[in-house]
Amino acid sequence: MSSKKKVLIITYYWPPAGGPGVQRWLKFSKYLRDYDIEPVIYTIDNPTYPILDSSSENDIPQGIEVLKQPIFELNSILSFFGVHNKKESAGFLNPKPTLFGKMIQYIRANFFIPDARKFWIQPSVKFLSNYLKNHKIDAIISTGPPHSVHLIGLKLKKQLGIKWISDFRDPWTEIDYFKQLPLTKKATNKHHQLEQEVLVNSDMTIVVGETMKQRYLKHTSSIEVITNGFDTIQNSLPQKLDSNFSITHVGSMNSDRNPQILWDVLKEICDSNSDFKKDLRIKFIGKIDDSVLQDVKVFDQKTIIRIPYVDHKDVNSYQVSSQVLLLSINNVPSAKGIITGKIFEYLQAKRPILAIGPEDGDAAIILKNTNAGEIVDFKNKKTLKALIIDFYNTYKEGNLHVKSDNINQYHRKNITSQLAEVIKKVVY
Repeated sequence: MSSKKKVLIITYYWPPAGGPGVQRWLKFSKYLRDYDIEPVIYTIDNPTYPILDSSSENDIPQGIEVLKQPIFELNSILSFFGVHNKKESAGFLNPKPTLFGKMIQYIRANFFIPDARKFWIQPSVKFLSNYLKNHKIDAIISTGPPHSVHLIGLKLKKQLGIKWISDFRDPWTEIDYFKQLPLTKKATNKHHQLEQEVLVNSDMTIVVGETMKQRYLKHTSSIEVITNGFDTIQNSLPQKLDSNFSITHVGSMNSDRNPQILWDVLKEICDSNSDFKKDLRIKFIGKIDDSVLQDVKVFDQKTIIRIPYVDHKDVNSYQVSSQVLLLSINNVPSAKGIITGKIFEYLQAKRPILAIGPEDGDAAIILKNTNAGEIVDFKNKKTLKALIIDFYNTYKEGNLHVKSDNINQYHRKNITSQLAEVIKKVVY
């Protein structure tokens, strides 16, 4: 029996895609060979990614087999009619759509289940069925969202009986914006039915956090937690700690992730402390919702620094130079289980993390286990204010640092070793 195993990874996101969706399986693919597993990638041939990052191509393993098939994108039609909003593709739902926009949202939510990539399912099943009949593959892995990818895995499992691992980078019906969609009862039930079918039929399900695991245990006992992580980054930009008291948020910030309590506290401190007002800089690196921009208008113009997008290879340079890193968790019913990918990138930067979210959530456990920062509940204004003042006073003393530990457990290579064990458990 050969010790080398081969897995087919079905993913919508692959370089040159930018943003967090591509990182997980790009990095797994980078390190899987170190554990005697050869990845084969299946992805789309004609991507319309909302964010592009050509630097991500540098992490593609040399000689890896990449299979591609075209996809019919609903978003292409929406763009033709001028109603496609790139922000929506990046996880933003338009809170004030036009009448025509409302109609499009309704149609997309109720007739394109599980998502607008559903037209990729059947052509992919046909293509991959032929491929799998002619190539030795030990298991397939589908990673979503988009959850249409899981339905490709489900159909291949049913047709060919091949070992199948479903990977949920985000939850399906528990994701933060699911309840904002204009879904009919019938459509809602269909989503739940498909989600359950994927979980029941997978030989193994992988999730990124313990809370999601506990919710999915009612459908399957074959489930493992494999978190995201950080990779070694060679910074291409100069690194020097900011001279101002900088609070930096990296990544998209939609309306659910808008920490209004933070803006209120910072404004109160500015009004009572002129030095704090002079020193404060709030940095946004990534896409920002209009509601956030409206809220931060209360600050002086020089206080707000916006950088719309930075290639992944350069992000860490901004993180390591910041005095404080802001982790804002979506204020939604599923907040306890949200673990944004940026928390692991923040760990590598080794700067103090200020998190706003559930104090008993999955992100809080990571911060506690690594001693990398503090988390404050969405409504705990008194504690948040005291914490920021403490950060600022320590900054003025020139001693604002963090003594984090145990962070190497989240290095991508170590996380991949855990994944390799799960894969081997399934295929042997």
